[in-house]
Amino acid sequence: MFKRIFVPVDGSDTSLRSLDLACRLASESGGELRLAHVLDRGAYMTGYDVSGASGALFEALQSSAQKILAEAQAAAAAAGAQADTVLVNELGASLGEAVAAAATAWPADLIVVGTHGRRGPSRLFLGSGADQIVRLAPVPVLVTR
Repeated sequence: MFKRIFVPVDGSDTSLRSLDLACRLASESGGELRLAHVLDRGAYMTGYDVSGASGALFEALQSSAQKILAEAQAAAAAAGAQADTVLVNELGASLGEAVAAAATAWPADLIVVGTHGRRGPSRLFLGSGADQIVRLAPVPVLVTR
């Protein structure tokens, strides 16, 4: 049914559980996975930085992202699923926009994403990446908790 499954990963327990489900789906359908990590430049860019610290921070974020992707790919391989990885680096794009664009470019049949299931004030202040992805996705989205 779903042959090309796109899985955003951030290294959290929630994203690892969604990866596990995606691996099972891929194994059952003979499908393949694309594991993606989205860099959020807006999280650290605060303006002009003459010290160069922003560049060092961005390099640290890229290094961390590559580690997250390598660990997710190893977990997929251990589960018997074929997976490749992509680091999504879309300046100015929201998480939902970046995931939608990357899933379209691949092209995915399904997106599997985890959610923390936040409610109330914590959801208001922290937002919901899964909600963004569901609203903007070009294909069906399976949300796991």
